[in-house]
Amino acid sequence: MIYLATAPKSNASYVAFKAASQVAAKTGSLNPTAHLFNASTKLMKQLGYGADYAYDHNDPDGFSGQNCFPDGMVRQRFYQPVKRGYERDVAKRLAYWDRLRADTTGKD
Repeated sequence: MIYLATAPKSNASYVAFKAASQVAAKTGSLNPTAHLFNASTKLMKQLGYGADYAYDHNDPDGFSGQNCFPDGMVRQRFYQPVKRGYERDVAKRLAYWDRLRADTTGKD
């Protein structure tokens, strides 16, 4: 209890959840991009399910940078960490992943 009471405070996760909920309400239930689906049947393979899936664990950096947003949805960041407490470290990790993604895809 003392740790939680003295920890740096942030509502960044709450703000991110609200923003993501608003986008979900606007876009509706979009299907995940096909490469995320398991192709367990011939038909699913023919439809492209699982095609070109990049397994993060096989990447030298442990991060493929592959887009996981639904097709037709612009990739966006909902969570914006604050500059205090552990969130400073999370911000560094997100920036690192942004650099890896830019190197892999050639864009931000």
